[in-house]
Amino acid sequence: MNRYNLCAAAIAATLALPTITAHAAVTPEEAAKLKTELTPLGGERAGNKDGSIPAWTGGYTTPIQGDKPNGRRGDPFKDEKPLFSITAQNVSQYAERLNAGTIGMLKKYPESFRVDVYRTHRTAAAPQWVNDNTFKNATRAKLNGDLVEGAFGGIPFPVPKVGAEVIWNHVLRWRGTTVQLDINQYQLTADGRAVLTTDGSIDQQMPYYFQDSSPEQFAKSNEFWTIRLKNSGPPIRAGEALVGRNHIDGAKDQAWVYLTGQRRVRKLPNPCCDTPTPATAGVMSFDEIETWTGRLGRFDWKLIGKQEMFIPYNGNRLLQAKSDSEVLGKSHLNPDYVRWELHRVWIVEANLRQGQRHQAVRSRYYCDEDTWNCVLADRWDAQGQLWKTLWSQTIVAPDLPGTVIGAFGFTDLLSGTGFVGNLYNSKAQQYGVKARQPDSAFTPDAMAGEGVR
Repeated sequence: MNRYNLCAAAIAATLALPTITAHAAVTPEEAAKLKTELTPLGGERAGNKDGSIPAWTGGYTTPIQGDKPNGRRGDPFKDEKPLFSITAQNVSQYAERLNAGTIGMLKKYPESFRVDVYRTHRTAAAPQWVNDNTFKNATRAKLNGDLVEGAFGGIPFPVPKVGAEVIWNHVLRWRGTTVQLDINQYQLTADGRAVLTTDGSIDQQMPYYFQDSSPEQFAKSNEFWTIRLKNSGPPIRAGEALVGRNHIDGAKDQAWVYLTGQRRVRKLPNPCCDTPTPATAGVMSFDEIETWTGRLGRFDWKLIGKQEMFIPYNGNRLLQAKSDSEVLGKSHLNPDYVRWELHRVWIVEANLRQGQRHQAVRSRYYCDEDTWNCVLADRWDAQGQLWKTLWSQTIVAPDLPGTVIGAFGFTDLLSGTGFVGNLYNSKAQQYGVKARQPDSAFTPDAMAGEGVR
């Protein structure tokens, strides 16, 4: 190989480094900020200059009036009124604090969609042992290529340096160890109908947050999230079931479905990325669940920075209606039940990596600094058109304690179709906190044993 080719090869290798280089943990001095100027999970303790974002003072950990253990949940801010509303008529006044998708919704549905902005409450909280593990993760966790290493039991990168670290914080966010969700899910058609796709129950477990485990024990399997979904309706899908096991290395993710017509369990060949997921009757892709649930390797992740933005937050108001029809509008959630607040968010852009394929070539994610919930995202198609806007609602759950994602969904701004997942309004149980289940509960054999024949 001549000198020219050697130089070219060296340059090519250097350019490839961002996708394979390991990012080291932060210094002890940086980690110490988690006990002074930063919250235990990594947000800024101080409020903003004008006080519209208050200081964090420990989060919301007291029982909420109306909460029933493993039942329905109350609204801690039920008596508050909106400070103001953003509509298609005044959107230009607030555009710098709105994501492109929300602006797109205001333009597409000027008569029905609006943003009601309420007083900001910083409700984020976690058990002390999660805070302690987060502090340890700051100096022991690292990013090796697209994968996180050395993290356990807390936010992996509370002092993020790159975009992929913020996304891993969302993936490994605190949302309880074992929870049960009784849900309804709907496809929203272009002509304004809500079609029930799922009436079922979801069991979720996070081995990453097993308090009696350790980084060494967790590393033996590296399975951070297990899930089981059982359908009781609609009639065409009654008896169907799904089991999923998510791995730190997404290439090792596994998922199985039970189909009543075939009366057998089948392993899904590719539970990843822009493949439609049976959990939403194929309406959403795997990596769109709860704004983002997926492998990082198809994109290059760029950290844009932190910004004050209006985002859905403290959404217990959405839980109060007794029927789904009350909170479902023709093409989106009924704005009367959606609470928006001003919060600081990390903005991360994902651009399709060279040599990879995906329907969305570019996306932006908006991730709350306190909880690491990425509650908004926008996706652009291969023609550069703003295609989908994704959203997740959050629930204040002092029994965890935590502020966690509940309902989620998207709107296709081109076709006018959409999806709303995990509505609890007609259910007796809303985000139930449960005792730890055996690992065998999240296996294809257990699903087969429960199958409807």
